[in-house]
Amino acid sequence: MKTLKIATRKSPLALWQAEYVKSKLEYHHPDLTVELVKMTTKGDQILNSPLSKIGGKGLFIKELEVGMMEGVADIAVHSMKDVPYEIPQGFTLGAILKRENPFDAFVSNHFDSIDNLPQNAKVGTCSMRRIVQLKAIRPDLEILDLRGNVNTRLQKLDNGEFDGIILACAGLIRLGFEDRIKQQIPAEQSLPAVGQGAVGIEIRENDEEILVLISPLIDQEATYRVRAERAMNARLEGGCSVPIAGFATLSGNQLSLTGLVGNVDSGVILKHQMSADAADADAAEVLGTQLADKLIEMGARDILK
Repeated sequence: MKTLKIATRKSPLALWQAEYVKSKLEYHHPDLTVELVKMTTKGDQILNSPLSKIGGKGLFIKELEVGMMEGVADIAVHSMKDVPYEIPQGFTLGAILKRENPFDAFVSNHFDSIDNLPQNAKVGTCSMRRIVQLKAIRPDLEILDLRGNVNTRLQKLDNGEFDGIILACAGLIRLGFEDRIKQQIPAEQSLPAVGQGAVGIEIRENDEEILVLISPLIDQEATYRVRAERAMNARLEGGCSVPIAGFATLSGNQLSLTGLVGNVDSGVILKHQMSADAADADAAEVLGTQLADKLIEMGARDILK
């Protein structure tokens, strides 16, 4: 293969991720020409409704998969937190790259932390996961819907529409906005989304040639952690319409996973943590499934319905 084509969304963050993958591929394969195929997805077009009401984060993926199916592109680059737990037949995850800061960020022009916000302050986020956890620590806040790419969201904050907004640390860091982060929100207050901070490469199933090309980009630790988080999400059958969080850490051979399922209306939050020896090749999937079963035992199925 002399030329490899990457399907990507046109948002600044998506383009950063695709360029990052391009540079890595060209570093490992100097004779390879890598081109970006920029596409617009339904998720990019519908900006006046919360994702949970129009089909979830899978709306950022489908057109890229169609492009691969039609041969317009060879691979697609995604934020792993946008990749649904169920990948369509004919496609598979070929690589997960080194993970950036996985935590949520509080961004404000006047306040240093969520705790310092005044009573009834206006906070912007479109994430059900973030909303339910925000309400748990600050029930007085007025939480308003915030859609659009990172630059658009920051502009809305700067226009005075919000007292603060919640974004992912990873996106801000990658786009050079690290100085806008007023507070890295600890996992105890806002457990991250499944796969947050990680970039993944989707490929056509059984495409061995592509698999060989992208294999040097695989980060084993990030892969292991994200596999555990995604296994939990798959067992819960979690989409975008229900607040689900999952965050795994790896320390030596010890894999720990914390999972959360919430109900925005009632404020009920179910949370549990489990650990396992990571020496077994299947430990990540087993741990994710076991944690999901524990959450179901605690009542998660009723919330998910």
